[in-house]
Amino acid sequence: MNKIVNWILPLYIAFMFLQSLFFKFSGSEESVIIFNTIGTWMADIGLPQSFAQGFSNYGGTATGIAELIASILVLFPASRVWGALAGLLIMSGAIFFHLFTPLGVVRIVDAAGNNDGGVLFFMACGVWLSSLALIYIDRQKLLAVIGH
Repeated sequence: MNKIVNWILPLYIAFMFLQSLFFKFSGSEESVIIFNTIGTWMADIGLPQSFAQGFSNYGGTATGIAELIASILVLFPASRVWGALAGLLIMSGAIFFHLFTPLGVVRIVDAAGNNDGGVLFFMACGVWLSSLALIYIDRQKLLAVIGH
């Protein structure tokens, strides 16, 4: 059973990250709305305009690169725990932005005002939980690094 979990969870995480890369790397309307919403919120709470604008312009690409790296790491047993840790951190950010910014759990996906019904948020939660489970399974690798 443990071997099945050790492959299903990494495959799920990698699939979820990899399928989103097209949207982030192509500058799709959906991604533009997401990162502009967050960038505007950053400016509204007082972060420097250059930082907020940078996030609007490059946040999708930067997030996509981080997700690609996490996807690769999580697929190999030797680096799986590091990919899971990266996935947990990336999705913690996503969940934060969904819960505590105007992005919201149910977010707008196009100029017509259509929404996703919360699908992206729940997918982020699924990746977060899967990453946490893998970290727990491979916790000895992390403990060895920090000297416990």
